[in-house]
Amino acid sequence: MNSRIRNKINAFVGFVIKEFKQIYRDKRTLLVLFGMPIIQMLLFGFAIRNEVENAKVAVFDHSRDEITRQIISKIDASNYFSVKGSIQRYNNIDEFFQDGEVDEAIIFESDFARKLQRGEQPTVNIITDASNPNLAQLIQQYSTSIIVDWQQRRSGPPDEQNSGVVANANMLFNPQLESVNLFVPGLIAVILMLISALMTSISITREKEMGNMEILLVSPLRPAQIIIGKVLPYLVLAFVNVLTVLALAEWVFGVPFRGSYGLFMAESLLFIFTALALGVFISTKANDQQTAMMVALAGLLLPTVLLSGFIFPISSMPLPLQWFSNIIPARWFLVIIRSIMLKDSSLLLLWKETLILLVMTLGFVALSVKNFKVRLQ
Repeated sequence: MNSRIRNKINAFVGFVIKEFKQIYRDKRTLLVLFGMPIIQMLLFGFAIRNEVENAKVAVFDHSRDEITRQIISKIDASNYFSVKGSIQRYNNIDEFFQDGEVDEAIIFESDFARKLQRGEQPTVNIITDASNPNLAQLIQQYSTSIIVDWQQRRSGPPDEQNSGVVANANMLFNPQLESVNLFVPGLIAVILMLISALMTSISITREKEMGNMEILLVSPLRPAQIIIGKVLPYLVLAFVNVLTVLALAEWVFGVPFRGSYGLFMAESLLFIFTALALGVFISTKANDQQTAMMVALAGLLLPTVLLSGFIFPISSMPLPLQWFSNIIPARWFLVIIRSIMLKDSSLLLLWKETLILLVMTLGFVALSVKNFKVRLQ
């Protein structure tokens, strides 16, 4: 009995070592496993931005007094705007926008300083190009915040001569509104899902195409052992990717990490298990590598990017899409990873998302083993 168990263990260990060697010798697989995550991290991390930087502003100043010059200087001094010039006539505003020369026009009414000194409320009109509505809204919010900040600094706290309500707005966890703090944690989920599921699904279907599955069928290994043996190398390599991407996030992009590294690694391992199990399930349904690749890319890439909350908030989606997003593993891992990195959340606050990922993993594993057995028969 002991020798039989020892032989089975030796066969399983030999199978796993064979898988590691096969991956090591395949340079293209190594390039996909380690090159693609780094390239995606750098491209998405530097390219995806939702904050305003150097928006072009034109000014139509009716008043031309010291107050308006102070406001214009404050706007131009910020990193968000660059004042490109002044508008001489109101009718020229449309031409500036049509030519793409400006993103925003700021209009000060006449006698601006005099009205402000008399206690009146002079008007500042802000016009933006709404052909890109999200950018136009952000530009308006940023410029309005700058003007309000200037007004509060000039007037000081409310007193008997300066009555009114002063609203103090604070933003937690990302007060600088850095979009990289939003997108880089999400990229970790996207990269792990695509790499783990894609490579695992291709790995098993490749055995079918090359005719090696028959050899595995007559070996002492059981279906569950074959699945584990195929998945284990990618589990190790995916965890290496986690460490690489985390290092890039902290050292290259400066994303803060406020939570527990131990909890982060444990949750990442759980999500890797989920993605690997999903990849195995895809491979049991696909008969060739091309089909597995198409299903993994088309079936996981778009839902993971669009319906997980990576870019667009789920609460703003139609109800059917909100319901559908519940079956996407990346949605729950995104909540976990952002909460750990940016909010220092503990497992007590993330138990629901962790439990959902665990149930998904067990479900995919059960389906994979069942379909693998049926396919073997």
